[in-house]
Amino acid sequence: MTREEFVQALELYGDMVYRVAFSALGRREDAEDAAQEALLKLWRTDKVFESEEHRRFWLIRVTVNECRRAMRWYRRNLAVEEVPSEAPEEPENELLETVMELPEKLRTAAYLFYYEGYSTREIARLVSCPEATVRSRLSRARERLRELLKEEDG
Repeated sequence: MTREEFVQALELYGDMVYRVAFSALGRREDAEDAAQEALLKLWRTDKVFESEEHRRFWLIRVTVNECRRAMRWYRRNLAVEEVPSEAPEEPENELLETVMELPEKLRTAAYLFYYEGYSTREIARLVSCPEATVRSRLSRARERLRELLKEEDG
């Protein structure tokens, strides 16, 4: 990958990579680390991408895997009290703030579906699970969001 190609990819996908990492990890610092690792992997890869959509998909997949790696590290190395909060530090709006309160698997599925526009089939490929599992996670996420939003209103 040339420097110019990398800069172009960074401009196109840098914010998206960060948002995906933030949706999974819930903390700015952790999201920045995961996004940086994913983008470094893009820089270092010798993979030939079939299209920009293929490159975008690959980057999200790598980002999701980096987030998983970070969460495994937290579970192994930190006491329960030290594990980062699942609530984001800087929500953009009330609904996004509520989405970020969901458990990680529900949050990632909901974020990729509603904020990044991926289909359930694409999300299943990104997070390495059956499509039916993604649909179930989305259903549970919607139900939990309804509960959380009712609590805030009532």
